[in-house]
Amino acid sequence: MIPYIIMILSLIFDGVLSNFLPYLVGDLSWFTPCFTIVSILIIYPFYDKEEKKYLITVFVLGLIYDLFYTNMLFYNAVLFTGLGFLIYYFQNNVKNTSVRILVETILLITVYEVATGILLWGFQLVPITFQRVFYKLSHSLVLNVLYAEILYGIIQLLPKKYKKTSMN
Repeated sequence: MIPYIIMILSLIFDGVLSNFLPYLVGDLSWFTPCFTIVSILIIYPFYDKEEKKYLITVFVLGLIYDLFYTNMLFYNAVLFTGLGFLIYYFQNNVKNTSVRILVETILLITVYEVATGILLWGFQLVPITFQRVFYKLSHSLVLNVLYAEILYGIIQLLPKKYKKTSMN
């Protein structure tokens, strides 16, 4: 239940903050949200030893994100699933700490923004350059890292009966 609450709130926060914070190049806020991507990192421990269920959940979340925010059906569904595999790799090979959450959040946001930039450039959907991708990336890290650390701290405070694995 908790992972679904986190995902729903993240989707809502993405939409609300995207409407209130400027996001055009040259007018980009330091607080560009990618909360849904952060949520797929934070919910992984709730799916301990249920990787298939986790990847299906992440795919569906990406599909919902596509429908509500990007109008590029299956793009985010596939990309979120790829990010889910990356999270799976890190979760199984690196100890879960707040520093790992920080590093992995930066990595996930970077992979997402670069992959989106490559798609936009490759299909000429909008005029985009490496500088614009870097500019957007640099402006999306501040708020998303903060959100990941806050969510991680909140989940640390939950009783163990709600978590399938330790997040320490």
